[in-house]
Formats: sequence, structure tokens, C-alpha cells
Amino acid sequence: MRFETTIQRPVEASGVGLHSGVPVRIRILPAPPSTGIVFLRVDLDSFSIPASWRHVQKVSYATSLMRQGVLISTTEHLLSVFYSMSVDNAFVEIDNLEVPILDGSGRPFVDLIRAAGIRYHRKRRRYLRIRRPVSVEGGGKRITIVPSDRFLLTCDVFFDHPLVGHQQLQMEVSPERYAEEIAPARTFGFEYELAQMRNMGLIRGASLENAVCFDRNGILNPDGLRFPDECCRHKALDLIGDLALIGKPLLGHVIAEKAGHAMHFALVNRIMSDPTLYEILTHDQLGSRASHALVS
Repeated sequence: MRFETTIQRPVEASGVGLHSGVPVRIRILPAPPSTGIVFLRVDLDSFSIPASWRHVQKVSYATSLMRQGVLISTTEHLLSVFYSMSVDNAFVEIDNLEVPILDGSGRPFVDLIRAAGIRYHRKRRRYLRIRRPVSVEGGGKRITIVPSDRFLLTCDVFFDHPLVGHQQLQMEVSPERYAEEIAPARTFGFEYELAQMRNMGLIRGASLENAVCFDRNGILNPDGLRFPDECCRHKALDLIGDLALIGKPLLGHVIAEKAGHAMHFALVNRIMSDPTLYEILTHDQLGSRASHALVS
């Protein structure tokens, strides 16, 4: 894609926060080029919080942003959809502290973006291309990114459950494939963890309407799973949302092995703290390099 984008018309949705349980409404609005994704807390005089790695505050069970003490929580699903559906610029008005969970997946946000339509700016889109391999690892988990002229994803998970076990997803992320193969995958959890998480002040808004819940041997949701490997696909959705905090479309092959929000952000932080790891290119510059490589 050569040029930056935004949406054509405002769209909105309302629901509850997964962890806070509070009612919340969002309204997504067009934004000028070079804006990026910016949250506006309309309940706090439209205080702005850019969706940037510089403002990441917390990355345990969700990715939260904070600026000057003002919080936006559980941003990863919406940011994943903006990124994968190629929306570069948008304002997100929000009237509480947590993005609504809706049905627990990215599909409702994909539907919103499709209803809004895409509008192209005249400003050339700039990509962040990885120049050499980078890895973060620990505790049997690892995430790596290696150079590529495309955005490729390999996501590997393991959960000791008869319906999950080892799962792996490999794909080149495009708007069409994302909408069909990743966006519908819902957030998930295990019944034996629920009491502990609620004692931590988490999942107050969770229900079988917005999350997959596994008991010891099966699944509590009456409609079952949307994909046999729904857990892995949702982890890929989360990963893309966290990578979106880089603020530019990424060119590289990301390989995540049992990683989560904290490790995703550690990779983003590692990349952005070392400018020798990447270069910024337009689509035309990328194309000319490819042509030069073929000639030489």
C-alpha cells in the first residue's frame, strides 16, 4: 500500500470492559495523515493518549496505555484490527478506562471498519523494515523477528488441555486473511484460574458471551469453538495488536513461541530503542530496492 489511510465516516460501538466490567462506548473518527491512532478520553475533556510504545504502562493480562496518569486499558484487540485492516490514522473517542470487549474477538471491530470505509491520504505510507534478527526470551518463552520484505507471522502456543495442546499458525498477514482467519478468534481462559483472577481485580466483565472458557476436559461455551486452534489464532491477534504500538507497518517475520503481552512489548521496546535494527522506507523505496537486487 503506497499511501496512508483513515476511515471515511465515524462509527461507534458500546459494551463492557473485560477486566473492569464498566460500561463503555467508543466512537471511531477519521484523522489527518501522520496522526496515527489516538485515544481521546471524552469523559476527561478529551484527554489524548497516542497508541504508542512510549505510553505502554502495563502488559500483564492486557496491554494498557497511560499518559500523565490517564489510563486506557485492553487496547490490543482494537489496535490489532486497525493495523491488520490497514488503518493508519484514527481518533478513538472513549468514555471510560477500558476498550469494550464486545464478543471477545476482533470481528466486531473489523465489521466497524468495513462499515466506515477506507479513505486514502496523499501522504506516502512509511514502513519499518527490520534489518537484522532480534530475539527476546526467558522462562521457556521466546519471540524473534527476522528480516523480510513482508509482514509474516509464526505463532506457537502450548496449553496442557485436551482441546488445546500444541498449536501453530503461520501466515502472511493481509486484511482479507486477517478478517477471515484471525479476527473471529476470541479471548480465552481456564475455569480453574477464574477465582484467582477475580481476586486480582480482573475479568469482572467476562462471560461466555465474550470469552471462551475451558473446564478440565472440555469447553463451557454452548456453541463450542470457532476454530480448532482458536487459542493460537487469538494469541496471534493479541501479538499483532501489541506490535501495532510501533506506530508503523512492520516488515519482518515475527516468530512467537509461547509468548504473551509482556514479551511482545519487550520485543517492541528492544526494536525501538536501537535505530540500527531497522530502517524506514516508503513502498516505492522498497520496490526500487527489490528491483536493484534482481538486477545486481
